[in-house]
Amino acid sequence: MTHAPESTHPQKPAHPFVALRHKELRDRLPLGDTQDFEDAARGLIASRVPGAVTAADGSPVWDGDTYAFLGGEAPDTVNPSLWRQSRLVAGQGLFEVVEGIYQVRGLDLSNVTFVEGDTGVIVIDPLISTETAAAALALYREHRGERPVAGVVYTHSHVDHFGGVKGVTTQEDVDAGRVPVIAPEGFTGHAVAENVYAGTAMGRRAAYMYGAALPRGVRGQVGAGLGQTTSTGTVTLIVPTLDVTVTGQEETVDGVRMVFQMAPDTEAPAELLIHFPGFRALCAAEDATHTLHNLLTLRGALVRDPNAWSKALTETIGLFGDRTDVVFASHHWPTWGQERVVRFLETQRDLYGYLHDQSLRLINKGWTGAEIAERLQLPPALENAWHARGYYGSVSHNLKAVYQRYMGWFDGNPAHLWQHPPVEAGLRYVEFMGGADAVVGKARGSFDAGDFRWAAEVLSHVVFADPGHTAARELLADTFEQLGYGAENGTWRNFYLSGATELRDGRFGTPTLAAAPDIVANLTPPMLFDALAIQIDGPRAWHERIDIDVMLTDTGARYRLRLSNGVLSHTAAPQKDAADVTLSATVRSLASLAGQGLTAQGLERAGVRAEGDVSALSRLAALLDPGDRDFPIVTP
Repeated sequence: MTHAPESTHPQKPAHPFVALRHKELRDRLPLGDTQDFEDAARGLIASRVPGAVTAADGSPVWDGDTYAFLGGEAPDTVNPSLWRQSRLVAGQGLFEVVEGIYQVRGLDLSNVTFVEGDTGVIVIDPLISTETAAAALALYREHRGERPVAGVVYTHSHVDHFGGVKGVTTQEDVDAGRVPVIAPEGFTGHAVAENVYAGTAMGRRAAYMYGAALPRGVRGQVGAGLGQTTSTGTVTLIVPTLDVTVTGQEETVDGVRMVFQMAPDTEAPAELLIHFPGFRALCAAEDATHTLHNLLTLRGALVRDPNAWSKALTETIGLFGDRTDVVFASHHWPTWGQERVVRFLETQRDLYGYLHDQSLRLINKGWTGAEIAERLQLPPALENAWHARGYYGSVSHNLKAVYQRYMGWFDGNPAHLWQHPPVEAGLRYVEFMGGADAVVGKARGSFDAGDFRWAAEVLSHVVFADPGHTAARELLADTFEQLGYGAENGTWRNFYLSGATELRDGRFGTPTLAAAPDIVANLTPPMLFDALAIQIDGPRAWHERIDIDVMLTDTGARYRLRLSNGVLSHTAAPQKDAADVTLSATVRSLASLAGQGLTAQGLERAGVRAEGDVSALSRLAALLDPGDRDFPIVTP
């Protein structure tokens, strides 16, 4: 597990302003309510000792033991509400949900669920990494017996719900029909596209969002609200063998009857919920968890639809509410009792509905996203529900996401239509405000007064205008640190503290690779061509013309790729003219070419045959501009 370089700059204590706000919050929050702690501990069978999971070479990919400091009352450097959530989420081990349904929690960002059938076990959402998934299965088998895996279900298309699949089963068992893999319709396309198209940028920002590289501790990473952090092991993918296409579809695997509810365009573009009539249990996937979720993640993604999300939960209550005694999800801990289950689902439903409806009401009164985010408050029933608080998503950035979904990036003010980019704007701001030293001096006054938001705004201009200004970098790092200490949202805290780390110690890398080989190998030919097109350096390719034919020997499909005017397009339409070069490949070997390179050696390794002017491929390869997995975020 990659961590930030050893810092030569000690972390600072909490500013008195932050400590005061935390005291006020402790006085206001119902911290005497221990129901969540009882639920989170209920059914514990055993914990994994030690809590660390390592790769084959001995390198750590997960270490839950690093959160042992999470005990007692929150220190001044951690928001007391986030401290409470992190203590709950850090709990680790094998838990019984009901007899026959078990979860391993605390071995990755997400939970893995094991549902016992007649002879084997169905695995739901096998974590991010094969190493953590295998460790979870081993813990289950240690206490429940050596049951074979009889099936796998992916509830949705995010990597923490499928990446560890080869830690619980094999491609050979799936291909042989021994282990069906069930997922919502459209799963593979969304799972692959999200991790490849903008995967480099998302992965880079995810390093800040989850704080996987940050030191653990009361002045460092304490969790991410949804889970503690992400594992950094081997990501895999086995393509589903059975699609769920409609609500009400039923499947029985190893004697276990499952009734599915489709929930597309909610927390993920392809998502489903599962009811187990024989257990009176509902798997809510990630549509109802113990936090306000993201409508737009800080790592980046398509904006989610809170209207669809709210309506899906209304449907869930109607379909399963009176037939469910426990609801569990792919994160956090279950909720037991039919009345509590319905109340929990109703509150989650109203949470997303309120954000959607009230945002649109205010949009239609002329409010901008920033204004809505600053002024709109949740009703008391939602504000006071622990599971509706913004540990992962926040009211602030979710409201801005609703605005973005409907109105886009532009707020309608012409002054914001053609603004300068950060460096050019920074130079002008600093000049207008009397120079870098003057800005830093004024920002110091804002910092001392506890106005960290304004200090961060003006100091960021100085850093982009003069990256070498030591005083500005140091004060901005201190400012980000205090904003992190004050954040209730785990991902905000991680972003702020990661920003402080970049300013003090330089860039610290990206712990996880989004476009893992197994994911790239499942690109369809059109998706592979799109992935190549995204990498074309347009200006360098303006005057280049290349035609490539791709023949798929296992499907009979034929594609023409054409590079012209800096654009790599593709079509399956018949072509009259000859291509510069023709590639013959299977679907799988063509996808593997993405990891081998467009060279003679790469073609050979991938098992792709080339005929014609092979130099056309090297000319194309010379125009590819892959992303930077270590680009700066808070500095130019």
